Amino acid sequence: MTATHAPREAHSTKFAWAAGLMTFAAVMLTLVGILDILRGIMAIAEDDVFLTTRNYVFEFDLTSWGWIHLVLGAVAVIISIGLFQAATWARVLGVVIAGLVIIANFLSLPYYPVWSVIMIAISGFIIWALCVARKDDFGDPFDTMPGGDR
Repeated sequence: MTATHAPREAHSTKFAWAAGLMTFAAVMLTLVGILDILRGIMAIAEDDVFLTTRNYVFEFDLTSWGWIHLVLGAVAVIISIGLFQAATWARVLGVVIAGLVIIANFLSLPYYPVWSVIMIAISGFIIWALCVARKDDFGDPFDTMPGGDR
């Protein structure tokens, strides 16, 4: 009985795409985390770069928004460390934290509008990158060693 196998080149291409997307998501989540930490520090210090909007439905004190962004940024950096190791828990939590970053940036949109839109777009790419690669695409990196079989 013969079995049909996917070509070795197709498997390595899938693995390369999956690894590339995971690295992309890890780097972008690290950047989002660091930038959110810096934004949180600016808001806690009540820096003058933020706009003040009256009669906004989701109006919190600027210090409250600062702490929210600071915590989200710190958690994002921690999760991105797990993404560099391609951990499944990090993929799930990466999607969750990127979603929370989108929500926090949407709710704080009037305080720093352009930057909030940029962070929402980057977080959307993170969610896409973490969701598009399937678990089957992540093979054992030692399955295909250069120069032949194991």
